[in-house]
Amino acid sequence: MLLKEIFGNKIKVYAFVGPSGTGKSYRAQMVAGEKNTHFIIDDGLLIKDNEVVAGESAKKASTKVATVKHALFYEEKEKEEIIKALKKYKPESILILGTSDGMVQKIAANLGLPEISETVYITDVATEQEMETARRIRVTEGKHVIPVPTFQIKKDFSGYLLDPLQIFKSKGKGQKPYISEKSIIRPTFSYLGNFTISDLVFRQILEYLATQTPAIYKILKTRVENYGDGAKLYMEVTIMYGYNVVDGIKAFKEKARKEIEKLTAMNVVELDVVAKNMYVPNG
Repeated sequence: MLLKEIFGNKIKVYAFVGPSGTGKSYRAQMVAGEKNTHFIIDDGLLIKDNEVVAGESAKKASTKVATVKHALFYEEKEKEEIIKALKKYKPESILILGTSDGMVQKIAANLGLPEISETVYITDVATEQEMETARRIRVTEGKHVIPVPTFQIKKDFSGYLLDPLQIFKSKGKGQKPYISEKSIIRPTFSYLGNFTISDLVFRQILEYLATQTPAIYKILKTRVENYGDGAKLYMEVTIMYGYNVVDGIKAFKEKARKEIEKLTAMNVVELDVVAKNMYVPNG
């Protein structure tokens, strides 16, 4: 069932339109604030205030064509996830970002939202010089902005360079300043190359953590596989006699997953630890 069949025209839909690379995502939260809306649709993501609540960024797509298709919610699975979230949160209004009037209209139609009631253009909120600076950064550095803090999308962009960007903008004497944190990313198809982490790094982290875990005597074998959206890790260990095997491995896995994600910014898709034997000290 489409959203407009459920909510009628109660959801007010705004659009924020501008050519690619002119700084839309950079200013998205500011425009949303001025329209008193807490929800943004940008490049395949549904964002509530400063949190991604549904979707997967189109920037993860392997080609530019796939990026556009993803951002338009052509796939039923992608569409249903966003619709489900909108049914859950029941927003009174929403801001859709796009590169053209046709694009934002298509997104609204694909999601079953009411027609767009008002459109803000990038030229309404940015100078030509600001847009030119944004274009230059996009072309020369391949950087894109998403209107949420880095820690909110770290797992969604496992393996890609992330940089926090805090924005402070005065809105005049006596008015509350606009302060927001964004995340700068390089998409999968960026020509700047890949950011990679050697398997050895994972092994060294795991081996160090094992030495800090009393229940594990030593690591016998490790295997690291890249699953595209993260790493799959497999380990075989020798358990120290006297420790509960299940509790010891569980504690190690929780600590290892946390440390690897913190130190490498990579998702741990799966972490299997197998107790192969037990070490019994002499005496």
